[in-house]
Amino acid sequence: MGFDWSQATFRKAEASSIEGTECVEVARLGDTYGIRNSRDPDGPVLEFTGAEMAAFASGIRNGEFGI
Repeated sequence: MGFDWSQATFRKAEASSIEGTECVEVARLGDTYGIRNSRDPDGPVLEFTGAEMAAFASGIRNGEFGI
């Protein structure tokens, strides 16, 4: 993968709008998703395929992570 994420529009959940909280932001370029730390926007971006993100979302919905 290895996209240039500098011009991507990252979004975070509305529930994380409290100032000073740590959360992640997600952007999409084609079929690749980038996830970064909202408090370090110039830091590293983890990249995942659409299939990987779908599997992750499914795992959350199904309680696979104990959260």
